[in-house]
Amino acid sequence: MSQRFLGKHVVVTGAGRGLGFETARHFLREGANVHLLELEESLLQAAVKQLHDAFPNARVGGTQLNVADKAAVVAAIAKVDAQQAVDVLINNAGIAAETPFLEIAETEWRSIIDVNLTGLFFVAQAVCTHMASRKRGVVVNMASKNGLAGEVGYAHYNSSKAGVIMLTKTMALELAPLGIRVNAVCPGYIQTPMSEAIDSPEFVRDFVDRYIPLGRPGRVEDVSGLFLFLASDDSRFMTGECLLADGGQLAGQKPAAALADRMVASSR
Repeated sequence: MSQRFLGKHVVVTGAGRGLGFETARHFLREGANVHLLELEESLLQAAVKQLHDAFPNARVGGTQLNVADKAAVVAAIAKVDAQQAVDVLINNAGIAAETPFLEIAETEWRSIIDVNLTGLFFVAQAVCTHMASRKRGVVVNMASKNGLAGEVGYAHYNSSKAGVIMLTKTMALELAPLGIRVNAVCPGYIQTPMSEAIDSPEFVRDFVDRYIPLGRPGRVEDVSGLFLFLASDDSRFMTGECLLADGGQLAGQKPAAALADRMVASSR
């Protein structure tokens, strides 16, 4: 097993479950010390215990945090950075809801933007303030395929993720002279606890059949490796980039079933 992050201090937001938890686990496997930031206390405690049990020789910490609360973010990051200088930020926390554009209430709009974009900004700014003093650091933001191409029913979510992409590029430009690299990951349809709370199994089957050339929804392990790649020296000449992992969805129109069968037959 590679030890690319031996002794490095990695902070992961939204780390109580799903992609955040899986990414934290992969960093621990590669030698990192990891601090989890999570809104739900019960998820946080369960995640910290599970990771500590799996990696008893690693340093695993956790802090309950609402990323949309700027004062709480600044205080929490200062405390975490004082324990060990933060080398990598995985800015993953996010929420979603499916609501037609004309039916989105102001409260729902604000909650999505406050967490996915403003909260991500608060955490990034707090962490990068400390990184700047050391002239080194890596930030990987959670964007989305929905920040590159719209999807019906997700105007607020799409807008928040498009904002993350442009924030990532602007951060990369401004922070490069300070030795900080900033990139983003843009997952397509990934099955997570958040997606499962929104989408029925029937919806998932129909979505895959219509849109995903690789023929299945994504899994968290399909994406977590991208965060490690962008955080590592393997991507040391990359900044301001947004890596898409969507099973081919945005490559173009998925071929009809009959055409797909013909292509498979001709390849034999």
